[in-house]
Amino acid sequence: MQHFVIIGAGLTGAALAFRLSRAGARATVIEAAQPAAAATGASFGWINASFFHSPAHFNLRRAGIDAHHRLDLDLGQTGTVWSGCLWWQEAGAAFDAAAQTLLALDYRVQALSARQIASREPAVAAPDRCLFFPDEGAVDAARLTRHLLAASCATVWTGCPVIAIETAAGRATGVRTAQGSVAADQVILAAGTACPWLLAPLGLTLPMLRRPGLILRTRPVAARLNHIIAGPEQEVRQDRDGSLIAPLSAAHQADAAQEVTTLPGDLADAALCRLRGLLPGVEMAARQVSLAYRPVPGDSLPAIGPTGVAGLTLAVMHSGVTLAPLVAELVTAEVLHAAQSPLLAEFRPSRFAPL
Repeated sequence: MQHFVIIGAGLTGAALAFRLSRAGARATVIEAAQPAAAATGASFGWINASFFHSPAHFNLRRAGIDAHHRLDLDLGQTGTVWSGCLWWQEAGAAFDAAAQTLLALDYRVQALSARQIASREPAVAAPDRCLFFPDEGAVDAARLTRHLLAASCATVWTGCPVIAIETAAGRATGVRTAQGSVAADQVILAAGTACPWLLAPLGLTLPMLRRPGLILRTRPVAARLNHIIAGPEQEVRQDRDGSLIAPLSAAHQADAAQEVTTLPGDLADAALCRLRGLLPGVEMAARQVSLAYRPVPGDSLPAIGPTGVAGLTLAVMHSGVTLAPLVAELVTAEVLHAAQSPLLAEFRPSRFAPL
């Protein structure tokens, strides 16, 4: 039985632990803090393919939606809600262009009028029109992470930072922690923003963008949202306890801010003002603001697969919420059976010299 050490217990690491265990491998997950403590725990949780950077990226994300449905069947009770999304982040010609682009990619899209929007979302101040993406959904990524780890046969070490990836004769042989070394047949690096400094001692360079993200969670509200809402000033969805969950930047998936220079409380107040405009008459108050740095490779695209060091695989991406179940399937097939998926052809780490 092969032994895999997975560095990182976010959603990607947890999904890998689940799939490797199901495939008969032995997995040890080593996490510096607690499961879902970083980007996973501060995620909006939107599963979608309507946001993408290239046709190949769209195909990967659409396959990611399909992988979530397979996970729903294999894991059961993932908490994923396939509500669909109401989107109007663009207007005029840009709105029409977005619709035509997605239709050309054979993505399911339906244009809705203001009356149709109001019938679906009575609490929302409806725009003149929007696009409905029926195949999109949302999940509590932290809850799903814990479920995946519990359902796997993996051993999970928490509060145990990996200091280095150990090698011998050009091959990864395990990892070193403050308490000692852990041997492995293969190592999978799924540590998000920590990946570059773990790769550097091996002579590998992984450029990463600095992308802080803030998520607001309100106290439960009486009004109900039936869809994910993506307007030009605010994205929002509702958790099953009635809380509204909202990024503190508009169109947060494309947000290119490198620093947070405003107090989180002030940003939360501004988001609440926008939410009150979107949901007039709904009483709401902030309960929690979470900050995390999103793991975004330098060209904004996922970096998945061999690193050039034998036995060492990389899995780092934004958005892990959409892609983690798929990446876990594809990486498991690759590390166990050398099965390479064409879906990953444009996302190999080797595109970053000298990786």
